[in-house]
Amino acid sequence: MWSIIFGVWLAALSVIAFFLYASDKRRAKRQQRRIPERTLLGISFFGGAIGAYVAMLHFRHKTRHWYFHAVNLLGIAWQACLLIWLLLL
Repeated sequence: MWSIIFGVWLAALSVIAFFLYASDKRRAKRQQRRIPERTLLGISFFGGAIGAYVAMLHFRHKTRHWYFHAVNLLGIAWQACLLIWLLLL
């Protein structure tokens, strides 16, 4: 039960993160007001790491910042571990 809820949470935040990264890339190209890095990193770490990392690579956005790679990979790791743990309960 909890694994399904957590899986839905991860999927929803990943979709949101993907679109936030896409929006920030679009804003960067148009020289408009950007989404704060703190927001992007926060949504990545707290559930949207998969969507955020896919968006980073797809849009080639924030890929030069080592800390974006680190936060997203750490996020993927803890989210995967928690999901596996919930599945095994």
